[in-house]
Amino acid sequence: MIGNSAKGTVGTQQATGNSALLGIGIGGVIAGTLDLLQACILFGWDIPLSIAGGLLGRQAVHGGPGTYALGVVLHFFIACSAAAVYYAASRSLTFLIEYPLVCGLFFGAAVEEVMRLVVLPLSALHAKGPYQWNDLVLGLIVHMTVVGLPISYSVRRFGGPPTA
Repeated sequence: MIGNSAKGTVGTQQATGNSALLGIGIGGVIAGTLDLLQACILFGWDIPLSIAGGLLGRQAVHGGPGTYALGVVLHFFIACSAAAVYYAASRSLTFLIEYPLVCGLFFGAAVEEVMRLVVLPLSALHAKGPYQWNDLVLGLIVHMTVVGLPISYSVRRFGGPPTA
């Protein structure tokens, strides 16, 4: 009997770990794909070179296929990291799972602001304002919808219930 209960606990922990990876992975991949696709459509297909520039510096915009691939990998790393943050927060803040529409929109806006005000200024590009009003609004709307919502709904659907 003790063996069965211990086995059930391990199985539950493995299922929880698998659901965590599933929620984070699906949310990160969907958000990363939608965000990269919209950025390439709006700003050109060289966007991954600019993303790599955040790590390598301005010379990355003249990079080749390796630099392009690095930019894509970095982009998906950031998207999956955002999904991991949302998942981790949802374990104790259960309203993140209960209200994915509102929370996803706010989370997408928060991701945009962290990227714009923290990550980009600290990157090798040292990108900082002044910003145009329409760029700020477009960035918020895009990240609210193509980053925040896929992550919040994926964590809700695939992330499993929060543990007590």
